[in-house]
Formats: sequence, structure tokens, C-alpha cells
Amino acid sequence: MNVPPTESIRNVAVVSNAGSGKTSLVEALAYCAGSLSSPGSVLTGTTASDFEPEEIHRRTSLNTSVLRCSYKDTSLNLLDTPGSPSFVGETRSALRVADGVILVVSAAMGVRSEIQRLWTAIHDAELPCVVFVNDLDKDGTDFARTVDDLIKDLEIAAVPLTLPIGTGAQLTDIVDLLQNLVMTPRSDRPHPQPAPVPPQWRDQVDQARRRLTELVAEGDEQLLDRYLTDGELADEALLEGLRIGVQCGSLLPIVGGSALRNIGVSTLLNGLMDLLPSPISRAQSVPLQGLGLVEGSAQITRQPLASDPFSAVVFKTLIDPFVGRLSYVRLYSGTLEADTALYNATRQVKERGGHLFSILGKKYTPIPRATAGDIVAIGKLKDSLTGDTLCDERAPIRYPGIQFARPVVSFAIEPKSNADIEKVSLGLHKLIEEDPSLEFVRHMETKEMVLSGMGQLHIDVALEKLHRKYGADVTLHAPKIPYRETVRSVAQAQGKYKKQTGGHGQYGDCWLEVGPLPRGKGFEFDNKIVGGAIPRNFVPAVEKGVVEALHEGPLAGYPVVDLRVTVYDGSYHVVDSSEMAFKIAGSMGVKKAMEAAHPILLEPLMSVEVDVPAECIGAVLGDLNARRGRIVMVVANGHMETVKALVPQAEMLSYAPSLNSMTGGRGSYLMEYAQYEEVPRELAGRIIEEHKAERHAVGVH
Repeated sequence: MNVPPTESIRNVAVVSNAGSGKTSLVEALAYCAGSLSSPGSVLTGTTASDFEPEEIHRRTSLNTSVLRCSYKDTSLNLLDTPGSPSFVGETRSALRVADGVILVVSAAMGVRSEIQRLWTAIHDAELPCVVFVNDLDKDGTDFARTVDDLIKDLEIAAVPLTLPIGTGAQLTDIVDLLQNLVMTPRSDRPHPQPAPVPPQWRDQVDQARRRLTELVAEGDEQLLDRYLTDGELADEALLEGLRIGVQCGSLLPIVGGSALRNIGVSTLLNGLMDLLPSPISRAQSVPLQGLGLVEGSAQITRQPLASDPFSAVVFKTLIDPFVGRLSYVRLYSGTLEADTALYNATRQVKERGGHLFSILGKKYTPIPRATAGDIVAIGKLKDSLTGDTLCDERAPIRYPGIQFARPVVSFAIEPKSNADIEKVSLGLHKLIEEDPSLEFVRHMETKEMVLSGMGQLHIDVALEKLHRKYGADVTLHAPKIPYRETVRSVAQAQGKYKKQTGGHGQYGDCWLEVGPLPRGKGFEFDNKIVGGAIPRNFVPAVEKGVVEALHEGPLAGYPVVDLRVTVYDGSYHVVDSSEMAFKIAGSMGVKKAMEAAHPILLEPLMSVEVDVPAECIGAVLGDLNARRGRIVMVVANGHMETVKALVPQAEMLSYAPSLNSMTGGRGSYLMEYAQYEEVPRELAGRIIEEHKAERHAVGVH
């Protein structure tokens, strides 16, 4: 396989909400480009793009896949991304390495809030974009109405490049306005049959083409002067003006059609070639800077040239028990040969690279080398993870990593058998290498293994992979809340331990004062012994006894925090006193003092940020209040509202399905730990009794 020159490469991410037809469109594009003999079907599980068993079973994309196509001397890497918000990490990774975007909008679904959220991400990444309005063959759809909605909701100059002939099931052809021809799909060939515009459509087509020309001319003074003088623009000038507008982000071209019926797909494919940038032209407008690793070096920039030192970013990791480890990388500069040494600048380790592959779904074709701008897979990298920078060790550079959102749902997991414990731990760590938006921790305090992800679907798919790839099965339940205990007031108590045996006895005596500290201050121990009431060498033993006693508080056995303990008096025996005796005395004293200092229960509060459609804001605010949340602020953001609140962690365990229900799946949220606060008294009593009953059930007294 020939190595494509950088100027002929197009790296395009295909994004949308779930169910919009992204995968069907990618299949149709690959078919039109000649990379597939026929487009696969999502319904029958035959697509090149969705090849994981979990994707075939669920009939939806769960991972970003890459389809390499060659068309008109251009090498096109299509990145088919998942539409579910649970897999937003995959979409972020794809946008990180793409040079352009296809935003798929289903005319049957309309411009949903997920589209607006994706558009914000596209805009923030400064990526040029083409919209494909899909499903125009479904009844009740309207191309013009969808275009108007895009103009209103995305607030950009949308430029239709096609005009559909017929609506719904009667959609038969589209008019390609740039070519000024009717494109009739053919069942036996990937490309449509071009034909002149019929007389009955001439006026409507002329009007649409005139509007297209005006929008393009308005973005360039020279083109506008030429248009005003001549009354039209030559095809070459029109295409060049459109290309400039798209790549600078002022114009949004829109192609309408049907992916399943291969209507409008050829026009879209030509648009990708003609309008979206190559890695070279992309770098000219948005240069990617990185940090040099030499001490004191400032930001440095690489050019997408074969003559520059090699550099690349890993944007996806696949670990298969049979195929092995594959790292998907985007080359930003230089040339990479198969089986050559690499340097991971993020982890500062050397890597021995394996074979290089071009990617077509799950089909990997060995290639001898890759050049700047291309997307390929590297085999057998041991230490490199998603987001890492690979480079030439002689010219190190580290690019910004990929920012993944923090997980929003957590479940405690238990292996179904003791034999599965190691399988679960090993398998989950491998899955997290593939998907960094998963988190897996062992909580020493609650003795639980907790798996966290971006949604219920995210967790379910991870566990299906855990079973399929590593043969491990687990059960799920809500994780325990890490409550804490502290005191409200100051109290003193004596801890005295006296034990007489046949030989030396044991004697330790200390007086302790306990009092509250501000939230988040942890623990302080003060020594205010005067006059040698307790010898100096025994004071650390008192502190050790206190610290061990604070592992379990007096209310329900939760750890004690935000407490100051002061030892201020005591007594000792010249012969019988020991470190052990004073350790036990310290433990006894702090327990007595805490019981007298009005102990209280604390719960973790989460800082929650919820994005919801404006029409759902009332229901969301009411629900957060019902969850004992405190609303911090509400910020309007176009058609969306962002609610920031502090909510007890215990009330957020079941929030994801509730938010989906309230917003019709259009809401999303992020949360992270904020602080601990006192549990209301009426709830504290119930929590304490439940915890005591649970401890009693497992034999903890």
C-alpha cells in the first residue's frame, strides 16, 4: 500500500446523537469510496464499523472505529463515534485527532440538545464541519425546516448544498447545487446517475443556487464585488469561496439525503474532499503546540511535514486476548517506520514499536510506514496509554493530553466467586486502559470494589466485556456511603488502664479533652502535659491509642474526623507503666470523651453541575430540592440551562435515570466531591440504626 502524501489526507470524525444513522452513513461513504463491496446493516450486525459483539447485540456504536478509504487520490480516515452520552470520552478522543467533522442530524428527530452540545465541542475545537441531514426518506420530514432549525439553534450561516426532490417515501433524487445536476441513486452501483435539472424544478433550483452563491460571496469582498458585477460566480470561484468559509468556520454546508438509500452520500463524499482541510492546511490555521522536555524549554510547534521530527498522539487503545494490544495514533509530524524505537514523552519511557496497520473497522492491513497527518494502528506498545505523546527521543515534545469527563455513576461490584477476584481486578484494569473514562477503586474503609462510569449503559457494557474477554462475572449494588463522625462540643474524660498480674502490672492514666475542628481539618493532637504528670516517652503511645480509636466512632462505627484531642494530665507508675498501657488508656479516654461531646454524623456533599433544556428547568430544580440539594446558581446557555448545586452523595446514587426521565434523555450532569456536612438529625438516627444492624448481621460487635 502506498503511503499517502499529507496534503491528500482527510481525517473526519462523524458525530451525532444515538439513532441518527452515523454508522449507516459511514458504511455508505466507504461503499461510495470503493472500500466496501456493499454497505453493511446495523440491524443485521454486518457493518464494518460496529464489530464488537456488544455493539452488534445492542445495534448501536459503543466505540470509535476507524475506516480508511481512498477516493479520487485522497486518503480518507472516517472516525465513527458513539452517540450515547455514556461514551462521550470516545467522541472527545476522535475530535482531538480529527481535522474536520460530519455532524449527522436526523430530520425525523430534529436538532436535539445532544446536537447543540456536540456543536459546542466542535466550535471549541475550531473544527470545520459539514452537516448531513439524514432520514429524509421518512414520513413527516422536511429538509427546509431542519435547515431553519440548524440556523436558529446553532447560530451560524447554514448553506444547503442539495435540494431534495420529493419528500418522505417519495424521495427519489437530490439536486447537487454545486454541480447543478440531479443525482439519481442506482441500486447496482455506489454512485448516482447525474442528469440535467428537469424544467419543473428549474426555478426552485435556480433560487436555491442563487442563495448559495450569495452566502458564499458575502464572506469575501472580492467574491462579492465579482458577484455584484457579473450577477454570478464561476463554479471554481464558488467552490473556493465555500472552502474558505468552511475552513474558517463562518459557513456550515448542509447536505440532505438518506444514508440507508444512498441518497446524497456521493455529494457529501465530494464535499469532504473539496471543503474540509488536509492536515497541512489545518495546521496553518490551528497549529498544535507542545511542550519540550528539556528543562526551561518553552512551547514548541511541529509542522505536518515528513522532514520534521516524528511526533504522534495515542487516541485509542485496544486490548484483545487474541489479537493483542493495538494503539491507534494520529501522526502530527515526521515519518514512522514499522518496528522502530519510539519515545513516550508523557511517561518518559522508551517503547519498541511493532507492526503498523491501516484500519478498516476490524480489518488491519500491514503497512511499512506512515507519514505526518495519517491515522494508523501500532502493535505491541507496552506502556503507552490513550492521550500519550509518542515522538523521536532526539527531539522530544509532549502534546496536551485528551481531557476525559469524570464519571457520574458508581456501583459496588462483587465477584460471583472467589475464583473470579483476580480476574475481575486484572480485567477491569485492562478495560480502563482501553477506556480512561472508567474508574475502578478499592475502598479500604467500606471494603468495597467500586466501578464508576458515565452512565448505566457504560457500566453494563464494561461488565459485558469483562465477561467476554476475561471470563469474570460480578454482581452490582449501590455503593456504601462513606459517612464520618465528629463532635459538636468540648468534653473531658479520663482514660485509666490498670491491670495486676503475677509479675509486673500494667498502668496508664491520662486525661483527655476533645473538641471540634473546622470541616476538612482532619485531626490534631496537642500535648499540654506539665510537671511530668506523664513521662514524655509515653505521650506518643497515648496519641497512637487515640488515633486507632478514631477509626470507629461512637455512633455507628464510622471514622472520626475534624477532631482536636488534647492530653493535659495523668499519672504513671515507675514500674508498671508501659507504652502499651498508655496506648490502651488513650483509646479508652477518647472514646469516653467523644460520647460526652455530642457526637454527630457527617455525610459527603457532591458539587453537581446539571445541563438541561430550558423547558425542563423547573422539574430539575424541584427534584434537586427534594434530594436535599442546595442550588448555588443557574446559568442560561442558549437553549440550555446549567444548574450548579451541592447535593448529598446518598441522594445522587439513582440520579442518572431520574434525569433521563425528566429531560427525555436530553440532560447530562457532572459531579465531584465537595465537602462533608452534618446529616439532619431525623435521618442520622435511621442511618445509624441501619449501619448497626448491618454490622451485627456480619458479626461485627
